[in-house]
Amino acid sequence: MPAARQMLEPVMPQPMLNPMHPPLAKQVIALSIHAFGDGPLGWRYPGGAVRIACHRRGVSVRPGAVRRARARDRGEPARLLQPDAVRAGRGSRCWIFFARLQLFAIAAFMHGFGKQRPHRWFALAGVAFGLSIACKWSGLFVLAVCIVIVAAIRLMQGWRTQFADGNADDWYRPDLWPGFRYYHFAACFVLLPAIAYLATFVPLYGFSVPDILEAQRRIFADNTTTAIAGHTYMSSWPSWPFLLRPVWYLFDKIADDRIAAVVFLGNPLILWPALIALVICLRDWIVTRRADAFLILAFYFGPYLAWALLPRTLGFIYYYLPAATTASFALGLCTPSGQYAALAVMGLCRHRFCGFLP
Repeated sequence: MPAARQMLEPVMPQPMLNPMHPPLAKQVIALSIHAFGDGPLGWRYPGGAVRIACHRRGVSVRPGAVRRARARDRGEPARLLQPDAVRAGRGSRCWIFFARLQLFAIAAFMHGFGKQRPHRWFALAGVAFGLSIACKWSGLFVLAVCIVIVAAIRLMQGWRTQFADGNADDWYRPDLWPGFRYYHFAACFVLLPAIAYLATFVPLYGFSVPDILEAQRRIFADNTTTAIAGHTYMSSWPSWPFLLRPVWYLFDKIADDRIAAVVFLGNPLILWPALIALVICLRDWIVTRRADAFLILAFYFGPYLAWALLPRTLGFIYYYLPAATTASFALGLCTPSGQYAALAVMGLCRHRFCGFLP
């Protein structure tokens, strides 16, 4: 939020706040503050608008990040927030914009994956990936997953690989994307993401190439640093799927024997069964070669295990959000079909959520 306020100054003050992240999410919040004022509506409207725009009618199993809050003054009881990762937007955080853009990009890629002419959908995914990276660099992980998937399929097609009993539900087919050339690949997954990403720096630096490159150097240095080795609420990547350590965003002592807190954690009735669902997806991919199971596994393990490769030791459970979102896809895939089954699952999840509030 202070970084967004800084962008509204006639001349950008120095030092720039929050330089470790690209500017898009901060720019959106700044525009909202300019339009609606420097208050709760201006801070939170963009996240709420994204939530409404992405809402779908009907019942579905949603990502399992849960936040709970207690009022910091007047000793009010806890407020119930929906068990949905996008509620992080109420705190005006970058993750809401990053997560939704990335989810949109994954949906576009999955939609185009099984089409004979995926050009339009892959291009749309590329633009969305570029914008998600312009919120947080970890969007590169999912873009890399798409690049690896397309490259692997093209390589297998070049080797004339085929399954003995191939069918239309296979994750790989020799006749997949017959008109998708290498220059389409470069345009969709390199050129368009790069243009969308770099365009977000123009309002800050104009067309000054040295300044834009210096901004990338600062972001890279921060995201690969090992100088910050510890934090009170940090957690390591192997612990995230098991919800061993939540993040305390804020806590305050409101009385001698009372402490109010804002906590970010996962709903175990969503994320623990999702681990079993991922195992089922793995079986389906190996045994029946299901394309949907393959894509879910790729978009889960890609952005999750990428954190194991980074040299930085500082990590938090909310880094698991993109992978957790895809894990909820696996849970939806393995949940019995029918509205009553979905209602039962959501009812159990909300019941467990309420159990966490005390």
